[in-house]
Amino acid sequence: MSYEMVSAYTLLVGQSDDRPTVSVHTTADDAWRALDREIRERCGMRPRPRRHLDADAIARLANAWRAADPEGRYWNVTSHRLPIPLPVIARSGPELVPAARPSRRWPFG
Repeated sequence: MSYEMVSAYTLLVGQSDDRPTVSVHTTADDAWRALDREIRERCGMRPRPRRHLDADAIARLANAWRAADPEGRYWNVTSHRLPIPLPVIARSGPELVPAARPSRRWPFG
């Protein structure tokens, strides 16, 4: 069986006295946007307008949020490479050649 490698990104945000928020994203941009949205919601800030994504600015915001209680608050964005098994039918293989046309002759003499 062959495998295709896909990327996934997990986001973990939490506080010691509350349940953590965990989410899985297909792109790094989605994970960073989710972190920005989660931190802004926890701080009571208005949502960021849709524009260019700056992961460094989002990390600074998350670190500032965490600095208020460094022992109890945490966040993490992690990338993963996951092997996904591909069934035989999904693999690209040699190009199929159409079968020859059957003869129109009567096969029984």
